[in-house]
Amino acid sequence: MTIDDTETTSETTVAIGTDSADRLAAVMASRKRGDAAKKATGRADWSSWPEYDAAANGLRNYWYPVFWSAELRRKPVAVRVCGEDLMLQRDADGVAHGLHDRCPHRGVPLSMGTEEFPSTVTCPYHAWTFDLSTGELVAVITDGPDSPMCGKVSVQIFPVAEAVGLVWVFIGDRDPHPLSDQLPEELRNPPKYAVGGRIEDRNGDWRLYAENGFDEGHAKFLHRRSYWRTFKTMPTWNVVHIERHGRWIYRIEDERHWDAEFPGLGTWTNYRWWKKKPRQQQGKMLGNTGGAKKNDPYIVSQDLPGFASLSMPGVLRIAYPQFIHYEFYVPIEDGKTKYVGVMVQFKKGLAKAGFFAKYLGGIRWLFHGQFSGQDGWMVEATDAPPERLYRPDISLLEWRRMIEEGNPFDDGYVSPGNSVTDASNSPGVDR
Repeated sequence: MTIDDTETTSETTVAIGTDSADRLAAVMASRKRGDAAKKATGRADWSSWPEYDAAANGLRNYWYPVFWSAELRRKPVAVRVCGEDLMLQRDADGVAHGLHDRCPHRGVPLSMGTEEFPSTVTCPYHAWTFDLSTGELVAVITDGPDSPMCGKVSVQIFPVAEAVGLVWVFIGDRDPHPLSDQLPEELRNPPKYAVGGRIEDRNGDWRLYAENGFDEGHAKFLHRRSYWRTFKTMPTWNVVHIERHGRWIYRIEDERHWDAEFPGLGTWTNYRWWKKKPRQQQGKMLGNTGGAKKNDPYIVSQDLPGFASLSMPGVLRIAYPQFIHYEFYVPIEDGKTKYVGVMVQFKKGLAKAGFFAKYLGGIRWLFHGQFSGQDGWMVEATDAPPERLYRPDISLLEWRRMIEEGNPFDDGYVSPGNSVTDASNSPGVDR
């Protein structure tokens, strides 16, 4: 493309010539809609997805990761999940337990208490003491060994399990399904691996975090100046479709456009002279920066349909050439989310030690800090609905539809089967 009389900025080449202005006017005229359509706010609410709309506090009958296993001791800690207040504590054998974080006597949080007897927690106010495994009141220190309250009072217990270096809690109204059923398949029986990550309470709706994580459009622009992407070029825009395989939906890139000419405006690209040019411009690849010289064989063996995928109850999986990044969007309550970001690299021995050195030396801050913090910044600022959706939003629409189909771990759940959706057959987006 040749444009006369241009001025260059750090992001675009902006056309200011008369011919370009005429071209822009012609393009806008061809796309013009009535004034009412242009001023419409789009979808006013989420009533088309009633289950999704009602899930401000989260989805029940799922396991949620809430704490690092290595950091849980015999001192109780407080967590809040799906609007429920819990306390976590290890017993004398090192087993993790979860109890409702409220002493039934006067309502003081048990997480403020201590372990006065092995495998118990004692309220700091009047010393009511509860067994960690059953929740039963086993002693009232301030009422003597023969307290008549013992055996008459208990607190609710929550199922707790551990996996991938995390403590998981089941929040629900039925017996829990095995945690292994809910884990990403590649983590059920993996080779040796290393884990690095961050757990952080953030403002913002968990549903918006899930939509942001799986969103097709934002990464190429929002993250273009992140330190994690300093030397890596991302596409300018993509054509994608969504595929459903079992309990996962995958974002599949059909076309990648590394630069683009916008009629009457100029060209735009993420490429800069100091960034690496993409090794691979089209076709299936791990990650979104143009492929890699070498891919981890275990990750390749999973034969994932696309590098980005999402499953219930809000688990994002991004497969990169040398690691898989997971984000668990754990609802705390309406408007607050526990961000659990985990990077798993399938290494052992010296390679594993090298991963930890690189992770603690910079990746944790670059990736799980500044890069992920940009997502938190935008989610907290998002005010939707109302919303006016565009073609890349087929990703979030398919996520909402999946929630409407129900919990895949419930008895009686009927899988809708595999499917393929693109912008041409997805209602709800402007085309």
